[in-house]
Amino acid sequence: MNTFTQKSLYAALAGLGAFGAAGTANAVHVNPDGLGQALIYPYYTVREQAAGAPYNSLLSVVNSTSSAKAVKVRFLEGRNSREVLDFNLYLSRKDVWTAAIIPTSDGAGIITRDKSCTTPTVSSDAANPTRFVNFAYATDPAGGSLDRTREGYIEIIEMGNVTGETAADVTHVGSTGVPLDCPGVVDATASRDTVLGNGGLFGGITLINVLLGEDFTADATALDNFNTTGPIWFPPGSQFPDLTFSTNQFEVFTGTTVVTGTAARGIDAVSAALMHRNVYNEFVLDTVTKSGTDWVVTFPTKRFYFSGNTVLSLFQRNFTSTGACDDVGITVYDREEQTPQTPQGFSPPPPGAAPSALCWEANVVTFNNSNVFASKNVANITTTFQNGWVDMNLVGPTTPPVHRLGTSAGTFQGLPVIGFAAQSFLNGTLTTGAGAAIQSNYGGNFAHKYTPGL
Repeated sequence: MNTFTQKSLYAALAGLGAFGAAGTANAVHVNPDGLGQALIYPYYTVREQAAGAPYNSLLSVVNSTSSAKAVKVRFLEGRNSREVLDFNLYLSRKDVWTAAIIPTSDGAGIITRDKSCTTPTVSSDAANPTRFVNFAYATDPAGGSLDRTREGYIEIIEMGNVTGETAADVTHVGSTGVPLDCPGVVDATASRDTVLGNGGLFGGITLINVLLGEDFTADATALDNFNTTGPIWFPPGSQFPDLTFSTNQFEVFTGTTVVTGTAARGIDAVSAALMHRNVYNEFVLDTVTKSGTDWVVTFPTKRFYFSGNTVLSLFQRNFTSTGACDDVGITVYDREEQTPQTPQGFSPPPPGAAPSALCWEANVVTFNNSNVFASKNVANITTTFQNGWVDMNLVGPTTPPVHRLGTSAGTFQGLPVIGFAAQSFLNGTLTTGAGAAIQSNYGGNFAHKYTPGL
């Protein structure tokens, strides 16, 4: 008996729900295989871990299909998810596009040596990168400094497959692999040549600190069946499409069944697909290896639940100079099942919030101030344990109830979240048997584990 086949069939049948086969085909969901129409990269950074030792963030996106594609690439700073740069990217069949986010004198920028077509053109000169800008947040309460662009997260959204003249222009030809005619890609023609996309995008990001000898990676979260109605092409300079362009049907795996439902809006469907009650992961703080641990906890739909700086639903507080704080529960365990004698919270606690609250949209939760990523969007957990794991509860207060999302399938509890944990091990300079000095720093990363929101 093939148990895997049985379980897969059961999940497929459960996923039909009240909508039948058509509902499943039109429902946005997180694809566990990593392929989709919309990709969300949980974190980028160019912060300095030590003086003169900044991170660079190396981005890639892959078109696994046999169709050329138009996609929107969008970079968002981590405090209030304000856009700092976007452009259109054209991928030919089976194409890969890569770029590097690098530090500038006052913020961050991007360069690419890739040959795929972008409009407008992205710089290839590390001395003169395409710079991130602060226009969208220059007057918000958390400050308008370009320093905010040094960390955040990324969206890549498929606008559709491209055909005809545009597909021919962006397709790589000859032994050099250069597209036929990137300057020939013009808005009017590209808009006409874009049809409904078929997904198949995947990607990842590498956070590398060359001088410290550390390297962390993260896969993009892939939303499949994001758009099922038609092309969503927009010209360069437009802030669309964004995550609100999703279908309003969603599909989630609850651990035993697949549930399909309908939300009031497309963004609510995306939130349902990403909704979790708990985040689980480990930490290591061993003294001998000078270990440190950071958790990235990103809320990629948070900005859509605010009108200006005023919260509307799902999230908890208005946006102020210290962020928009959402209360969470923190329980710390060591590796021998022991829990601390006192409740664990962040230190220092956020002003006006509970002892444990996450206040930004791309948060870094660190342990004993190890701050692996040198983040300024950081919350610290103090613990006497040198290693263990944490249960972060996102359900929030019940009076009044927050962190709730109503859908036809029921009320979700928790928050829409993505992220990972990063652990560093700093052995410093060691000597080989032959007497050679080598740097012995290491880094590793681990995907978060969750309980479903429904």
